[in-house]
Amino acid sequence: MSDKQYDSVLVGYAEDPRHNDEGELMSWSVRFKDTELKDMIDKYATRRNEEGQGGNVYVTMFMSKNGKACCRVFDPNSQAAKERRAAKAAQQETSDLPF
Repeated sequence: MSDKQYDSVLVGYAEDPRHNDEGELMSWSVRFKDTELKDMIDKYATRRNEEGQGGNVYVTMFMSKNGKACCRVFDPNSQAAKERRAAKAAQQETSDLPF
């Protein structure tokens, strides 16, 4: 079993991609129920700062290893995301040193 931690969760129903006559990827869509959208806003929206910036929900469309269209949403509260933010903050602290 893998110890890999993920910073996102699968959401919605992704339809198969549509291709043009040359076989190039044109688009694909994802369907969310109203309850899924509310849940995504409540659980996965980023924090807003004092200027009101933030409140974003990051959705990524991708193809799975077995060729199925999928959709995932970034979870800023996941353990992997928290560890990544801590590592980035630690790196910024060391890069601010004058020597």
